[in-house]
Amino acid sequence: MTGGDGTDVGSQPGRVEVSERIRGELRLPGDKSIAHRALLFDALGEGEANVRIPSPGGDVRSTAGVLAALGAVLEESRGTDGLMHYRVRGGGTANAACLPGVGGELLDHGNAGTSMRLSMGALAGRVATARQTGDASLSGRPMERVAMPLRAMGATVSTVDGHAPVTIRGARPLIAIHHDLPVASAQVLGAVSLAALAADGRTTIATPGPTRDHTERLLSWLGAPIRRDGCTTTVEGPVGFRARDIDVPGDISSAAFWLAAAALHPDAELRIRAVGLNPSRTAIIDVLREMGADITISESDPTGPEPVGDLVVRGGATIRGIRIDGARVADLIDELPLLAIVMAAADGPSEVRDATELRHKESDRIALVVAGLRAIGVDADELPDGWVVRPRAHRGGRPVAAPIVTHGDHRIAMAFAIAAVTGVADGVTIDDPACAEVSYPTFWTDLAQLTNAGTVPAGAFR
Repeated sequence: MTGGDGTDVGSQPGRVEVSERIRGELRLPGDKSIAHRALLFDALGEGEANVRIPSPGGDVRSTAGVLAALGAVLEESRGTDGLMHYRVRGGGTANAACLPGVGGELLDHGNAGTSMRLSMGALAGRVATARQTGDASLSGRPMERVAMPLRAMGATVSTVDGHAPVTIRGARPLIAIHHDLPVASAQVLGAVSLAALAADGRTTIATPGPTRDHTERLLSWLGAPIRRDGCTTTVEGPVGFRARDIDVPGDISSAAFWLAAAALHPDAELRIRAVGLNPSRTAIIDVLREMGADITISESDPTGPEPVGDLVVRGGATIRGIRIDGARVADLIDELPLLAIVMAAADGPSEVRDATELRHKESDRIALVVAGLRAIGVDADELPDGWVVRPRAHRGGRPVAAPIVTHGDHRIAMAFAIAAVTGVADGVTIDDPACAEVSYPTFWTDLAQLTNAGTVPAGAFR
């Protein structure tokens, strides 16, 4: 089995130890939230376009596979710039943003929840039947929150006890609706927005709090009449748009691991190039700075749909405890497991509340975070909606080396690798290091490049 960069995932390290320093420069894998949308939206648009993605992971490749099964033409090649190039030719028309082809086969989204949910919205306006599935983790995630508004718009959608497999038969035109999301979800908002492209009239989607705005930014940049005003998104349909070349920036969620690592390590200086700096995604930078991290930003030419820039982070600062709750949780939902590691190195207690959604990700991340922290000697309590971390309470006053159970969750694996290289743990053994490949295929390679942490092959520890 090989990762997105061609490396042998089976030989990736399982044990990670403390590093003497963390230094260097990185170009990260493409932001998968943007990459999913870039591929899908260009497949919905008229004409051809080139989507350039640095080191696409398994989730993004799942989206490409689904689009190909639906009839879009995706020509994949490695560019001289080192990026993966996808030449996309879809089947949009001036009045109908719809996927081409019939695609009678089962559409497998792997572990990619964004891919499945956005595709449900795109398929709602397509007069054909499609069946969608995913791996065991994705099949445990809720899909009725997407299915319900799509049914109200006229599509026929069935789930299995609220989960995948999902069968959807679209209709055209769909019915424009006003929909109040019960939870602030960019994936559900994006699915309804895509369906609204095939609806007759104005669709409005209101969220109970702020969400990421990648869908609105990219569709607007492509020429679709979509607008966000506060927590309300409006789409005028039916409408089409032209496909455009898109450069996908580096993933801020992947950058977060190195921002945290360098902030925690006493001998660290990193530069991370061409990272996406969407304001709805940079809460991790704000929180790390609030906790004391030394991070500087230099924004580059903002001519694309998303702001992009370089990040520099230096170690040696004192890290302070923090409480994260309320509306702030939605902006940090993917980074909270990593922040638990930062909290363990702080000079005071920290707390996460209002994060029940973490129990419905690729794993029960609340339970796994607390179990992992306790395993490495950190005093942590599991709460129904988060955790409490009391740092510097290691057994015997020292960090502990421990095996880490990930349940195949990429963010758990990578977060506890950072705990090891920074000395929050006295080394860890990750039970499934290959799971990082779905979002960050070069993680272990980058870790080896930036540190001198000792590692051994996966499977060498029992």
